[in-house]
Amino acid sequence: MSKKIILCGYMASGKTTISRLLSHATEIPYADLDHVIEKEAGKSISDIFKDEKEVAFRKREHIALKKLLETKGDLIISLGGGTPCYANNHLFLQEPNVISIYLKAGIKEIVARLKGQLSHRPLLAALTPEELEEYIAKHLFDRSYFYHQSKHTVVTDGKSEEQVVNAIISLL
Repeated sequence: MSKKIILCGYMASGKTTISRLLSHATEIPYADLDHVIEKEAGKSISDIFKDEKEVAFRKREHIALKKLLETKGDLIISLGGGTPCYANNHLFLQEPNVISIYLKAGIKEIVARLKGQLSHRPLLAALTPEELEEYIAKHLFDRSYFYHQSKHTVVTDGKSEEQVVNAIISLL
């Protein structure tokens, strides 16, 4: 039975970067769920939200994740930050052939990582540093239950990308 390695966590926790590096280190192909959705829809995530609204996006997201999990062969999948929180997607994290890993980054670490990316994140661009910290804290609290449905947690604060990848490899 092929295994699926799922990386989940809040935005800027390193899901996409770590999945790419993990793929390189293990020679297991990877898929970024947001990129898969954009390719299938023929438009960006923000355009899907704008044109079709969040409910339609979450439906697309659920279907795309289900398809990836049903593909043959091993695969590393990086989820969007909200993926586990909708459409019972958190249940996929518990599947027998799934190795699910929550990349846990602290609020201060996420704020620091997001500082240079705010122009690419319209929901965050207008927030003051204090509002940004509060926004992230609230989201992390709301999503914590779903992220913790993962079988493993890797804390990323203060770790290099290589250290995070090695920590994940030790779980495989």
